[in-house]
Amino acid sequence: MASADSDSPTILLVDDEPDLVELLQYALENAGYRVLTAGDGEEALRIAEAERPDLAVLDIMMPKMDGIELTQQLRENAQLRLTPILMLTARAEEGDEIAGLDAGADDYVTKPVSPKKLVTRVKAMLRRVAREDEASTLQLRVHDLLIDRERYIVERPDADESFKLPRKEFELVYYLASHPDRVFTRAELLDAVWGPDVYVVDRTVDVHVRKIREKLGSQYIETVKGVGYKMVGHL
Repeated sequence: MASADSDSPTILLVDDEPDLVELLQYALENAGYRVLTAGDGEEALRIAEAERPDLAVLDIMMPKMDGIELTQQLRENAQLRLTPILMLTARAEEGDEIAGLDAGADDYVTKPVSPKKLVTRVKAMLRRVAREDEASTLQLRVHDLLIDRERYIVERPDADESFKLPRKEFELVYYLASHPDRVFTRAELLDAVWGPDVYVVDRTVDVHVRKIREKLGSQYIETVKGVGYKMVGHL
């Protein structure tokens, strides 16, 4: 088994099935990750607040606090809101997947999940985060918005408003704002924001756009029927 050193990414693995946790923990540790485990949402939240993991793998159905509520709690925490979250769903049902994405999860995988598939998904998500963090620190101004990549904050300076978006919502806003009036298909946005090695579906973009509109307003991102989305160049 590969040993995790102090520089190894830390994975928080949360599920109430001990056998599954043991199996997935072994696979992740064998891949060189430091793994923290919890059997319910409340315990996981305490660990996350103390350890600040690099990525969280959360089951939806758990005692005390389920994965949806835990995701919401993480997204509301200033220190944890950018933590990548991979949601485990027990059934391949659209409702479960959308509920996870709606709460703020970045990706999902359906059970039963093979350890190899989970490790591949975790590696892909962490690679994407690393690429985002290495990007040039820039500020974009579009309309009355200031999009600050260094702080992962969107502001309306004139109105003294500040919006702390989860990582993927921010990256989607940033990417669209970088190309005003250009229409992108959902597939293009998935490739640009989530990356070609992360396996999410088209409706993921729709969920994130809806969440962005709820926070910033609906005037910035326009739906182009039958094609995709664009950042409006002039309001």
